[in-house]
Amino acid sequence: MRTKAAILWEVGTPWSVEEVELDDPQPGEVRVKLASSGLCHSDDHAVKNDIPTGLPIIGGHEGAGVVEEVGPGVTRLKPGDHVVMAFMPACGHCRWCASGISVLCDYGAVIMSGLPIADGKPRTHARGQGLMRMSLLGTFSPYAVVHQDSCVKIDDDIPLELASLVGCGVATGFGAAVNRAQVGPGDTVVVVGTGGVGSSAVQGARIAGAEHIVAVDPIPFRREQAELLGATHSVASMEEAMPLVTELTRGVMADRTILTASLATADMLKPLMLLTRKGGRACLTSTANPGIDKVELLLVDVIFGQKEIVGNVFGGCNPHADLPRLLSLYRTGELKLEELVTKRYSLEQVNEGYDDLLAGRIMRGMIVF
Repeated sequence: MRTKAAILWEVGTPWSVEEVELDDPQPGEVRVKLASSGLCHSDDHAVKNDIPTGLPIIGGHEGAGVVEEVGPGVTRLKPGDHVVMAFMPACGHCRWCASGISVLCDYGAVIMSGLPIADGKPRTHARGQGLMRMSLLGTFSPYAVVHQDSCVKIDDDIPLELASLVGCGVATGFGAAVNRAQVGPGDTVVVVGTGGVGSSAVQGARIAGAEHIVAVDPIPFRREQAELLGATHSVASMEEAMPLVTELTRGVMADRTILTASLATADMLKPLMLLTRKGGRACLTSTANPGIDKVELLLVDVIFGQKEIVGNVFGGCNPHADLPRLLSLYRTGELKLEELVTKRYSLEQVNEGYDDLLAGRIMRGMIVF
């Protein structure tokens, strides 16, 4: 079938919205008609080559929609099912899935290739060549052929337009607070970077019962939005956070710190750990350039303070179990999704959306089909 997609042909160029040819689903695959796609900062990292990926590629990795057609061998989905696409697929039988940590599924080794799990052959074509799809999804298109292991079935009453947000950013941020940082009742939490992921980390900390939630972001609009979502205080930098957290905790410092800046740099870890109390935990959620192999750290502080540093992929979530749970929290009013979305765009406005995101004019942008 013919459809449209936003394609990155070369590093540093705008997304090109053009007609593409989409193949039929192959064994284990489904075709999904998408309702929406989130505009995640990670796709812009591909534009800037902060994240190495193959090209040309259809962008987007946050999507939700309705299954239209299933290929041979599909057992868990049928036409008409509502699904959220998970940027990390789960096979269900590798060591990690069998151990209950499907977020580390062995499929993770192939998602950056952008080529189908089944056979590595492109399902989408334009200008006479095959196209890769971001995180095997490529949600910057109203239709996608993806493996069933990338789809999570959800209840039909959940608005599909908003459901797309849990496919990456909301789950990653919420899980950063609840699963990886392990925020508990009465904790003091510092969230550094309150864009799409950080704002959901703020919500996770609120829902987990934190007493103080300090949002750190240089952009005033994002600090204001973080306070609407549950932050009790906000400042522009980690340096400004230091005296505030000292006062709030009577010198103990934060129980949990969460780094959700769009791109982690080598100089961020030292102040983050100084904001973390003895025996506390710091969760690193930001993307980092693969070339960074040295960071600034006051080593004696970490060792004798018995502090923990943990990484974070997809919020430590098991997608088939946790994404429906997040949407249940939305249904009860605990997890805010509509409030995250500052502006909606058409597919043709994708570059405008990223201009707004990078300029700090929006918290979350969304393409609506």
